[in-house]
Amino acid sequence: MRSGEEDEAPGQEAAEPAVAQEAGEPTAVLEAVEPTAKPRRRLLRRVLIAGGIGIAGLIAMFGIVWAMTPIPDTTQALATAQGSLFYYRDGKTVLATQGVNRKNVPLSKVPAVVKDAVIAAENRTFYQDTGVSLTGTARAMWSTFTGQQIQGGSTITQQMVRNYYSGLSQERSVIRKLKEIMISLKVDRSKSKDWVLEQYLNTIYFGRGAHGVQAASLAYFNKDVSKLGAAEGAYLAAVIQQPTRFADPKGADLAAVKARWQAVVSGMTETKALTSAQAAGLVFPTLVKQKSPLSLGGQKGYMLAQVRAELNRLGYSDEDINQGGLKVTTTFDRKLMGLAEEAVKAVLPADTPKKVRTGLAAVDPATGEVVAFYGGRDYNATEWNNAFDAKVQAGSTFKAYALAAALENGFDLWTRVDGNSPMRIASATIPNSGGASYGSVDLVQATRSSVNTAFVDLGQKVGLAKVARAAEAAGIPADQLTQHQAAPTFPLGVASVSAVQQASAYGTFAADGIHHDAHVIRSITDVRGHTRQITAPGKRAFSAETTADTTFALEQVVQGGTGTAARLYDRPAAGKTGTTDESAAVWFTGYVPQLSVAVDMFRDDNKAVTVPGYGALYGGTLPAQIWKYFMSAAMDGKPVEEFPPPTDYQTMWDSPNSPSDQNNQNGDGENSTPWDSPSPFPTPTDTPEMPDSPPPTEGDNQGDQNNPGNGTDTGNPDPPTPDEPTAPDPTTTEVNF
Repeated sequence: MRSGEEDEAPGQEAAEPAVAQEAGEPTAVLEAVEPTAKPRRRLLRRVLIAGGIGIAGLIAMFGIVWAMTPIPDTTQALATAQGSLFYYRDGKTVLATQGVNRKNVPLSKVPAVVKDAVIAAENRTFYQDTGVSLTGTARAMWSTFTGQQIQGGSTITQQMVRNYYSGLSQERSVIRKLKEIMISLKVDRSKSKDWVLEQYLNTIYFGRGAHGVQAASLAYFNKDVSKLGAAEGAYLAAVIQQPTRFADPKGADLAAVKARWQAVVSGMTETKALTSAQAAGLVFPTLVKQKSPLSLGGQKGYMLAQVRAELNRLGYSDEDINQGGLKVTTTFDRKLMGLAEEAVKAVLPADTPKKVRTGLAAVDPATGEVVAFYGGRDYNATEWNNAFDAKVQAGSTFKAYALAAALENGFDLWTRVDGNSPMRIASATIPNSGGASYGSVDLVQATRSSVNTAFVDLGQKVGLAKVARAAEAAGIPADQLTQHQAAPTFPLGVASVSAVQQASAYGTFAADGIHHDAHVIRSITDVRGHTRQITAPGKRAFSAETTADTTFALEQVVQGGTGTAARLYDRPAAGKTGTTDESAAVWFTGYVPQLSVAVDMFRDDNKAVTVPGYGALYGGTLPAQIWKYFMSAAMDGKPVEEFPPPTDYQTMWDSPNSPSDQNNQNGDGENSTPWDSPSPFPTPTDTPEMPDSPPPTEGDNQGDQNNPGNGTDTGNPDPPTPDEPTAPDPTTTEVNF
């Protein structure tokens, strides 16, 4: 048996594996599966470990990014930029705005319904969240990562951070979005919600060129933001989504914005800002007509151009003007600006050729402030300013400076000069208007009848350099005089000047010899509230005696000379006509003690200024009439002020042995003054022979109203160009003769 058993043992041993295999198939399966499960477990462990490392890395990276992303200490330039406000001289009436249309307001000024509307439209959990919307941010970052358009999701805090702080561009990138999130979280921790909302409302763009809620309120409803109601607030909240499309909606855009507006209103009921009844009672608001806040049409364009140019000269850059939030009070009087345009349009015939240009400038003699001007028909049509930019020959209005130079250098009103025509000096032949000869005349007579030869003679006696210095002292820039200074006809006005320069220079006579440079700004206030007053210090140009005598002579021009069309019957006025040869430019410049005004007419092609019904113009016609229209209305209701009396002309006239005896027409011992009697000047019996070639002079045709001109040509320079007006050189405003 043992042997049998022994024989069985091997058999059994041989059979066991078969039994085991048959009975234990699961064991064999487990043995077969085990090699596959182990890698999976290992993979799972690796994934868990990697995930843990990843999470730890993200936390670490978050911490690093958090630590390395401080709240910027600077803001974007355009986020806080405010355009400049320009006021008329009263400092209250707005003339216009320039640059970024924004006016920051405190949150307390914004009605609750406006704030609630914006929150309902943009971020209903604003006062509860941490400054970041995780779902919205994840959606935005996924869109960015996949290259799709970013879809909303930013909170009010995130929008404010993106638009307000520097260092955050508007580009779509994960890095930028991550920085935005970090800064938003930090801002929410360090700033109040009200602070965030205030910056947001003052930063966001609302369309119509309006940055910030205050500018938007004015742009859409012409109301201060404090006056807005729920319907209007809901509209402003609605346009934030698509400001360009909803700025002036029509057709499909109007339907879209109405739907958006209704959605905002519904959102306000969900946030409990409105009751259902209040929401149902709201009516879609009416928008005011869209207009550009930077309109430069009409005279406003000319005004703003001059103010900007002066700001530049004062050291303010275009960036300061467009983004600095300046408040600039100009010198312009709103009423007088309108009156200047009215005077030109009322006096000029309707069929005046469009190529005929008219400039008018009014200056306060006591300050140099340009209170009014007429620059042209419309700035949008041409930026060339007839009052500031256009420089044309002064004609006989320049004779006032020759007269002042003589009086300042020892001559007096009784000084006699040669008024015969023609006069030959070197190679120049100078005639009087119409060839009239006046014989020996004093300076009052020469001025009253604008005797060309008398002033040429006077210039030779005084010295042309002194005439030039007198013009400089009065305010005419030196560089406009030097090229003409050596010509014997220099006293006749061959130099070119602008209307503003002439009004300013004649204002020196009105101010008893004190000159103030012309300027167009009274004050500038920056965003910090610091105000800079702009004044033109007075500098003595002439003695009080010189200006009194000059004014006396110029009064006679208005009372009974070439400028009677400008006579004011309620107050004294002094002035001078000017007519360049062939009527290429015609002038009247004059003043009362409180105001100096210059009017000129010219053509940009330098041809004769002709108007139907008038023919070729003289300074004593339409220019004098425009001057009178403007001055009469400007001084209406103003006190009547007298000019100072002349120093000795009246006394000498009353003396029995005075030189006026030769003009005694009565033969009874009584002398009649030349401005109260018919013209005492001799009328030539023979017409002098006219020169064969045009003389290098300028004749004031007003000497004989019935004479259309002497037919000569001054060789006028090229037509005036729209150059920047030359500012008077302050180093030449005071001259010692």
